[in-house]
Amino acid sequence: MSPVVSHAPEKIGRYFLEDLEIGMRAEFERQVTEPMGEEFAEVTGDRNPLHFDKEYARGTIFKDRIAHGMISAGFFSTLFGVVMPGQGSIYLKQNLKFTAPVRYGDVVKAVIEVVKIEPEKSRVLFATRCSVDEQLVIDGDALIMVPSRPL
Repeated sequence: MSPVVSHAPEKIGRYFLEDLEIGMRAEFERQVTEPMGEEFAEVTGDRNPLHFDKEYARGTIFKDRIAHGMISAGFFSTLFGVVMPGQGSIYLKQNLKFTAPVRYGDVVKAVIEVVKIEPEKSRVLFATRCSVDEQLVIDGDALIMVPSRPL
C-alpha cells in the first residue's frame, strides 16, 4: 500500500520523480474562514456579493453566503508545493469541477493522489479532490512537472 502524507510539514518536502508511485497520496485540512474570504477578495478583486452579502445570498440557490471556491482549490497548491512532490515541482495544469459549496466555518480536506507517471516528460498526473464532512466539493486533476533525482 502506498503511503499517505498528512498535513503540511514544518519543512518543505521533496519527492523526485523516481520516488513517486501510482496510488501515493497526500492530505491537507484547513478551516475556511470569513477573514480568508476578505483576504482573497483583497488580493483578487472578487467581491461577488454571494460571498459577502447575506441578504443577496438568501435569494440564490445556496440560501446563504458561500466561500470562494478557489480558496479550497488553493489547498492543492499547498500540497504540491510543500508536501508532495514539494521542492522543485512546477504546477502545469489544473482541471476543477465544483460539486458543492463550501461555507465559512467548514473544514476542507484536500487530497491528491498519483494516478499516472510520465517519466519521459517528467510529468505526473494527480487526482485532486476536496471534501467537507465526507461530501465531495471539488473534483479534478492536476499535471505537475517533477524533477528527476540528480545523478
